[in-house]
Amino acid sequence: MTWPTHIVAVSGIVEDEEGQVLLVKTHHGGWVCPGGQVEVGENLIDALIREIKEESGIDVIVSHLFGVFSNSGVHKWYDGLTEVPTKVMLDFVCKPIGGQLSTSDETSDCRWVPKEQALDMITAPAIITRYQAYLNFNGKTHYMDYVTKPNFEVKLSRTV
Repeated sequence: MTWPTHIVAVSGIVEDEEGQVLLVKTHHGGWVCPGGQVEVGENLIDALIREIKEESGIDVIVSHLFGVFSNSGVHKWYDGLTEVPTKVMLDFVCKPIGGQLSTSDETSDCRWVPKEQALDMITAPAIITRYQAYLNFNGKTHYMDYVTKPNFEVKLSRTV
């Protein structure tokens, strides 16, 4: 039997008390909300707290899940050779509890942005779509299946 291969990732919309959200500028993806892959043996919450700290220097507590997203298209990584499998992403709202803004090996900038202005900075269609799900959150978790290559296409979108 062959087991399927999936990447599991987490992302956090970090909201401060002034109505701002934390954005980080990555080397490959432009401005995004911090997050990344869950490591083997790591739980989702610990992975999210670690990724936000690594990419931005900010310590957080995780508040609630607002979206589950699946990129079910298989495509090539930035190197043009490595095949990227299906990716499942869980997006959470987080609250900052400390730390200092700082960049990392993965980020070239990080900043607090009024949440209404974040979409002016985010350029990747999948990230725009996921951020819009955050803005539209009404207590029901958003589920979306999409592909990003060769073009961004939503295959399924609903709340559960």
